[in-house]
Amino acid sequence: MIRTIDPRLMAATTTSKLLTAGIRRLGRGGGTALPGLVAGYLDPRMLDKLAGRLPAGTIVVAGTNGKTTTSRMLAGMLAESGRIVAHNRSGSNLVRGISAAFAEQMPLLGDGGPEIGVIESDENALPDVLRRAKPRVVVLLNLFRDQLDRYGELETIARHWREALRDLDPTTLLVVNADDPNLAALASDCPATVVSFGLVGSTSTLSSLPHASDAAVCRVCEAPLVYDALFLSHLGDWRCPSCGNRRPPLDLSASDIRLDGMRGLSMQVHDARPGRVARDLAFDVALPGLYNAYNALAAIAAARVLGLESEPIARALSGFEAAFGRLERVSYRGRQMTLALSKNPTGFNEVLRTITVDPLVSPLVIAINDLDADGRDVSWLWDVDFEVLAEPRHRATFIVAGLRGYDLAVRLKYAGIAADRIDAQTAGRPLDETLDLIVDATPEGASVFLLLTYTALLQLRQALADRGVVEEFWAQ
Repeated sequence: MIRTIDPRLMAATTTSKLLTAGIRRLGRGGGTALPGLVAGYLDPRMLDKLAGRLPAGTIVVAGTNGKTTTSRMLAGMLAESGRIVAHNRSGSNLVRGISAAFAEQMPLLGDGGPEIGVIESDENALPDVLRRAKPRVVVLLNLFRDQLDRYGELETIARHWREALRDLDPTTLLVVNADDPNLAALASDCPATVVSFGLVGSTSTLSSLPHASDAAVCRVCEAPLVYDALFLSHLGDWRCPSCGNRRPPLDLSASDIRLDGMRGLSMQVHDARPGRVARDLAFDVALPGLYNAYNALAAIAAARVLGLESEPIARALSGFEAAFGRLERVSYRGRQMTLALSKNPTGFNEVLRTITVDPLVSPLVIAINDLDADGRDVSWLWDVDFEVLAEPRHRATFIVAGLRGYDLAVRLKYAGIAADRIDAQTAGRPLDETLDLIVDATPEGASVFLLLTYTALLQLRQALADRGVVEEFWAQ
């Protein structure tokens, strides 16, 4: 079927496609944002129109941490079920990046293209994305502090989300992490149909709220919250002893979570949505860490409300390959490198929690940049629990790198790490210049963790791509 031709959309989509191809041909990047920005001047409603052409609608995934992994998991589940999916897979998650991705993947005329869209949305862009895409399903993962100089306080983001969620259609499905008191409060006065998910009975619990926690008080009466189980930052089975506010009943819950080191995890998921026969489903996830149990559960919940059976969900999770920099494994010059994006206190703490299950022996590389995409303010380093690295069982040397490597060295010193274990020879310089110096400082055959802020990760991967070790991030 030939669609009615929209001249503005045709011009915008064609321009975006040509710019993307040209940028890649010239080796000037992935063309993941600029084409959408330019095309937006030709048709400001480009994303609205492209999303409206998807027969099965769109799913929007948002949250401070985990949105790239969760959206990739969900897109994989849909693909395993036979759907053709449009997805901003590269992680370019502002309107311009989503527009460029959809323009690249959708045909100019006629049918035969994607039938459903998965959109990873930046936190600040979410209200605009919801207004444009009019999604069938919205998935909210968490709300943590991140880039205070860019986004402001967490309450600012929460207020913008609350206003946007109030405009959702009642037929929209809001899949929300009820373990986050911030999100539970937002969902409580939203007209959409709410589907809640969370963890139960995990043996991997915290004894107290971390220093960087963002939800210590009740959103109704502001009394201190009590946790019957605390899983990650402020996520858990929470309640208010003052007013009775508590975690909502869970429609989908994960239990019997077994963390198998860096190899992955397994869990049982109980689907108890009203009006359906309750089901218990078992899944293996090819990613480590409790935070990836949350990501997988969010993707499972979205897939289930979309009507997917357990088989394609299980295939997607067991065969899942880490997105770039999300515990991505790379072999270079005889070293096995694991790249972990660590961009805010909660994310950093969870990466540290995952990699320190076993004693650290090989050097640990931590690279901190302060470019615009990272946030200029690096005071958040003082909210990261680096003290865990000072435990006597860890014998690693700590290589500090990146433009703010010296700031990190000071933070590690105050965490109780001896100065002779902090290697700052590569600090203050971009990682694309210092990659081989870092590798030279690690023994051949070693397994090395690299914890990186966003632009440090991009610099490192570009250096590896230039050496033919990895694909460009946009080509994964």
